[in-house]
Amino acid sequence: MKTAVFPGSFDPITIGHVDIIHRALSMFDRIYLSIGVNSDKTPFFDLELRKSWLNEIFKEEDRVIVSHYSGLTVDYCQSIGARFILRGLRSSGDFEFEKTIAQLNHSLNSRIETFFLISQPQYAHISSTIVREIVKYGGDVSSFIPDQVKW
Repeated sequence: MKTAVFPGSFDPITIGHVDIIHRALSMFDRIYLSIGVNSDKTPFFDLELRKSWLNEIFKEEDRVIVSHYSGLTVDYCQSIGARFILRGLRSSGDFEFEKTIAQLNHSLNSRIETFFLISQPQYAHISSTIVREIVKYGGDVSSFIPDQVKW
């Protein structure tokens, strides 16, 4: 079984994330949407709220499993039997950053491969960071997030 972990903060999940996940389902038997818990960072939205959004968005897709973890992503992958890490790329800057992480992960565990999907052009400008900034200042983010994302 080809199992991938799509790690992220999903703080919040965007329509770009959703597109990557739907496209990746044609390549993987199971995808774990795994919220990484970083004790050095304070998320904008609560962990349980983010998990509820992911569960609601993918409630009809039994091959998508929502989870969270702390520690190294490769260790988490190994603990659940995943051989792939899924990452979306919006820009060349994303590629350079993600390439470095993928190479480091591979040096930590050579059995786990990172799989990159390029975002669709219509989603390339959307990031959780930008969405949070717009929310912070009271702007309308409805065109950047799935309908299920409510707070």
